[in-house]
This record gives sequence, C-alpha cells and structure tokens, in this order.
Amino acid sequence: MYWPTLLLFAVVSTAQAAVFTLHSPRFTVTSDGNQLRSEPLSLAQKASIPVNLTQNDILKISFTVLDKESGEGIQPQQTFLRFFDPKSGEEGIQPLRVAPSGKVKFELNVAKPPASLPPTPNPNHPLQTTLLLGAPSYSPISIELFDLYVPQSHPTLVHPDAASFHVQPEIHHTFRPEPKAPPRAVSAAFTGAVVVAPWLILIGLWSQISFQPTARLFSPHIFPFIVTLGAFEVLMYKYWVELKLGQVLGYGAALGIVTVFTGRHALLNIAGKRK
Repeated sequence: MYWPTLLLFAVVSTAQAAVFTLHSPRFTVTSDGNQLRSEPLSLAQKASIPVNLTQNDILKISFTVLDKESGEGIQPQQTFLRFFDPKSGEEGIQPLRVAPSGKVKFELNVAKPPASLPPTPNPNHPLQTTLLLGAPSYSPISIELFDLYVPQSHPTLVHPDAASFHVQPEIHHTFRPEPKAPPRAVSAAFTGAVVVAPWLILIGLWSQISFQPTARLFSPHIFPFIVTLGAFEVLMYKYWVELKLGQVLGYGAALGIVTVFTGRHALLNIAGKRK
C-alpha cells in the first residue's frame, strides 16, 4: 500500500512540474574582434559540427530561460555548463549567471580559461559541452550543445600523495580465542565447596558449645527480626530483576523502620535472658 501511493505521488508531481524552454540560444566564436562563427543552438540535438577554438578565440553563449507554458522569463536555481572529456574522465562544472529576466551570457576566453575547464593534454579529444538547468518546481533538463576542441593544455599534475591512494591489502583481524569454561562437574564442586564450607564450619563450632540455634532463631521474639532480614534479601533480588532504584529506596526505607523495631526487640529479649 505504501509503495503504490508513493509511486502515484511521484507520477502526479512529475505531471504537474513546469517545463523549461530556451529563447534564442546561440553561440558565437570571435577572434581579435572578428566573428568567425555564429550559429543557433538546438534543444533537440547537439551541433553537428564541433566548435574549434584557438589560443586567441573567445566563445560566447547566450540564451534566455523561459517558462514553456507562460513564456515568461525565469531564473533557475541551478544553471551550469558541464565540460566532460570521455577519454580521461575529467570534467568541469561552470556555474552560469542568470538575470532575473532569465537572460544568460557566458564567455570563454581561451587565453584565460576558467578553472572549471578540465585539462586537455590531448587536443584531439573533444570536451562534451552540456547545459544543465534545474529548479524545485520545474522538470530538470540536460541539453547537449556541442563538442568543444580547445588548445592543448599542460598535463594533469599528479599529486605527491596519489601513489598512496590505491587498493590496499584486505585487513584480516585475528582475535584471541574465547576462554574455555571448565567442566560443569568441576564448577559445581567448587561452587558447592564455597557455599557449603562456611555452614559446615559454623555447625561444627556450634557442636562444641551448649548452644541451640534452632530454639533461639524460631523464638517469637527473634524470628520477626530474621524475617525482616530475609525480606531485605528478597528486595535486593527484586531490584536486580525488575525494580527501579526509586522503588527500592521507598520499600527499603519502610522495611528498615520495621527492621529497627524487630531488631531492638530481639536484642532486648536476648539481654534479658542473659541476666
């Protein structure tokens, strides 16, 4: 349901987008004030004869951007000339200045080439020249104007660090093997020894004295205190499993008050029996 709706929205948006058109697109080649060539530019196909420039030539391109439906001049947000050398893969993007009325004028002086013109170490390789127009509410267009031959330039300088930017050997990470756990029987034996040993020692010491812990612990005066201590252990377990810190503090405060009173009562009872 989502993708068909999105596709329909894209189709409707494309159908409602306005369309660019160019009025009187033309290029002119001059040299020392003399006009060598002047031809209109076609929006349907690029010029059949390439444009050849020498060191003293100036290429001029002019046109007006119009709204195809209303015929009014518009100012696209993106207007570029793209120079691309398909042999070397080098390209250059030249922004064009558009007047509020939509008029565009561009001059390329071969004696002072712009930085956007890519290097042409081989003069036999033409630069494909393309006009790019774009605006939010308009369908973008790309118009191939002509193939441009310019004088040979210096070869592209190789960056001193270019040799470092190439495919490197694949990195293989070596991880330390996971530590092996001891057998369960050994773990259970040591766990049992740690847990049971203190109790065995305690029971052995109790057997040497005349003390009956069971009678004392389950006395109605002492057992409530033992229960509150056990409740603290349960509270810590619940905190580890599900309770939050604020809840534990609240329950612990209430339980602490009860523990104080039961503990005081147990101590008073033991002290009374010793007298």
